[in-house]
Amino acid sequence: MTQSPLAATVSSLMPRARTELAELVAFASVADPEQFPRSECEGAARWIADALRAEDFQDVALLDTPDGTQSVYGHLPGPEGAPTVLLYAHYDVQPPLDEDAWRTPPFELTERADGRWYGRGAADCKGGVLMHLLALRALRAHGGVPVSVKVIVEGSEEQGTGGLERYAEEHPELLAADAIVIGDTGNFRVGLPTVTATLRGMTVVRVRVDTLEGNLHSGQFGGAAPDALAALIRTLDSLRDEDGGTAVDGLAADARWDGLQYPEEDFRKDAKVLDGVRLTGDGTVADRIWARPSTTVLGIDCPPVVGATPSVQASARALVSLRVPPGEDAVRATELLTAHLEAHVPWGARVTVEGGGQGQPFRADTASPAYAAMAEAMREAYDGADMATAGQGGSIPLCNTLAALYPEAEILLIGLSEPDAQIHAVDESVSPRELERLSVAEALFLRGYAAGGASGATAAG
Repeated sequence: MTQSPLAATVSSLMPRARTELAELVAFASVADPEQFPRSECEGAARWIADALRAEDFQDVALLDTPDGTQSVYGHLPGPEGAPTVLLYAHYDVQPPLDEDAWRTPPFELTERADGRWYGRGAADCKGGVLMHLLALRALRAHGGVPVSVKVIVEGSEEQGTGGLERYAEEHPELLAADAIVIGDTGNFRVGLPTVTATLRGMTVVRVRVDTLEGNLHSGQFGGAAPDALAALIRTLDSLRDEDGGTAVDGLAADARWDGLQYPEEDFRKDAKVLDGVRLTGDGTVADRIWARPSTTVLGIDCPPVVGATPSVQASARALVSLRVPPGEDAVRATELLTAHLEAHVPWGARVTVEGGGQGQPFRADTASPAYAAMAEAMREAYDGADMATAGQGGSIPLCNTLAALYPEAEILLIGLSEPDAQIHAVDESVSPRELERLSVAEALFLRGYAAGGASGATAAG
C-alpha cells in the first residue's frame, strides 16, 4: 500500500527518533532517590523541556510537584478557534530489577535481531514521549498542527505518589483541554490498533508483624515461640482462595468483562507461564485481569537464604498491592484490605498496616466524537484494521483526576505497551513499527479532531 505523505514523513523521522529515544532511555529516571540519584530524573526532565522548546512550544516549564518530583509542561498554540488537545506521557521508569538478567544494559537502547529496541522505559513510557513528538513533527511538515496542543510529561507515575494529580488540582486551568490523549497504555497485541476503555486502580500498603522483643535461637525456643515470619506468611496467604483468586473480605471478585476477550493460550504465552502451572482464579482471563481485583505481594523483608541463622524471627514486613477494578472506590478498597490483614494475623501477633500510594480506577466514554476520530485514524495508520477496545489491568491515577477536573473532556488511552514489550520486567522493549504506526495514527487523529470528528481523520496528508 502506498504511504500517505504523513506516514512517509514519520517513516523518514524514525532514525532521529531512535537516537532521541536512546538519549532519553540513558537516564536512569527511577523516581526513588533511595535507588537512583535524583539527578537522573532531573536530566530526563530537562531533555524533554529542551525537545519541546525545539518544537516552538511556549510556556515550557519544569513543574515542582508536591511529591518532590518534576513534571514537564509546554503549550503549542493552534489556529484561532481550534480545539485544545492534551498529550500525556511520563518519563519516570520502573527500576531495572536484576540488571545482570538483562541481555543488554537496561539504560542503553539496543536493537536486537528481532528488530525491537530494548531498554528500560523504551515502551513505558519514554517511547510515548517520542510518539507525541513524531506526530507533531509530521503535522508541522504538512501544513502545521491544526489544534492547540498541551503536553504534560509526568515524573512520578510509576511511584504512584500523586505529585502531578495534586499539582493539577491546585492549578485547574493548566491542563484544561477538549480532548486528552494518554500515551501510556498499548495495543492488545502488535499490529492490532487498540484503545483502552478501563483501568484498574491501585493501592499499596505495608504490613508489619511483631511477635517477640528480639530473635531467638530456633533450637531453644522454636515450637512455642511465635514466629513473626510464619505469621506474616499465614496472613498473606489469606489474601487468596484455593484457586488463587483474590479474597479480600468484603471486596467483590466476581465481575464479568463484556467485550474483547483474551484467549487463555495467548495469555499463557504472553505471560510466559511455565508448562504445567495453572492460571489463578476463575472466569475468563479478561474477567480476571480487567474486571476484578487482584492482590500481589510485592516484597518481603526477611533474612536472605545466604547467611541466615537458625532463629525464630521477631518481626517481618511485606509490601502488598491491590488492583482495584472499575466500579470500586480505591479508598474503600484500601480500608477493606487493611481490615482483612488485621483480622487474619494468627496467634494474637501484633500487626500494623500503613498506606502507600493510591489511585482510583477509570472508565472512559467510548461513544464520544474523539473515539470516532481515533477509530478512523487508526484504521488508516494500520492499513484498514479496525480499532479494538480493551481493558487494562494497570493503573494511571491521573486519569480520574483529569476526568474530575474536566468532565467535558474526552479521554483516550493509547500507547506502546503491548504484551511483547514486557514493561516492568527484564528486557523491556518497544516495537519501532508500532511507534511509527501509532505516531501516524496520532497525527491523523489530531487532524481529524480539528476537522470536527471522524470526517477529517482519513485525509491523506
